[in-house]
Amino acid sequence: MKIKLGDYNTLTIVKTVDFGLYLDGGDEGEILLPARYVPKDAKIGDQLEVFIYLDQDERPVATTQKPIAKVGDFAWLEVAWVNEYGAFLNWGLMKDLFCPFREQKMRMQKGQYYLVYITIDEESYRLMATAKVDKYLFPTNDEIKQTPYHVYKHGDEVEVLVWQKTDLGFKVIVDNKYQGLIYEGQIFQSLHSGDRLKAYIDHVRQDNKIDLTLQPTGRRQTEEFSDVLLHYLQENGGHCDLGDKSPSELIQDRFKVSKKVYKKAIGDLYRRRLITIADDGITLV
Repeated sequence: MKIKLGDYNTLTIVKTVDFGLYLDGGDEGEILLPARYVPKDAKIGDQLEVFIYLDQDERPVATTQKPIAKVGDFAWLEVAWVNEYGAFLNWGLMKDLFCPFREQKMRMQKGQYYLVYITIDEESYRLMATAKVDKYLFPTNDEIKQTPYHVYKHGDEVEVLVWQKTDLGFKVIVDNKYQGLIYEGQIFQSLHSGDRLKAYIDHVRQDNKIDLTLQPTGRRQTEEFSDVLLHYLQENGGHCDLGDKSPSELIQDRFKVSKKVYKKAIGDLYRRRLITIADDGITLV
């Protein structure tokens, strides 16, 4: 059995001591789970899911705490402290995650947040963070099936981590693998670096650049917002003073959707004979 450092492992309890439990770490030998993390009624022979990292002496140690991210993840982390070797990031465990100066794009500052990738230093076999995230974004090899052009289609739902603001919109990390962009014109809500949220594939170009939207696309988007608009009418006396000729800014401010989506939803509710349309807005039948 080989331990996955910086990741979750299911290990068997082999020994109990005053200061915790020892778990069967296979090739790594016995691994300590300190007493503060021992589940109630745990006994020899039980299997526990634990996270394995390195203690202050660089020895594998187990915890039942769940860090913000694990090896292979991109994460938005805060700098807890800095010394002459680099920065130490808070990732939810007692021991902070090290980011050496050579892995920083700019000198990290205490209290500031940065997008990093969590990996294992090949030379020292220590866990570390790197702010040079571009080299870990796919496609990083020639495996054609892993490229977004062959993975996604229009309308697919994905998870994104907001990276940084640009002149065009926001750069994001898609499904912890790919770089994408949400254009300014597709954003109808506040976004901040570090936000994690759902998004939808708008277009994947043959050069593997991904354009995304925060709203469902096509018929699904219309159906979902139609339900939102119907609920709004039911909760507001059966009337909305915004019609299909209202300014797009007012629609975006109130409903966080484009005027195009709003007009389609009005049409959908009208065809279902649920509303009437007038100059002063729309009204429930």
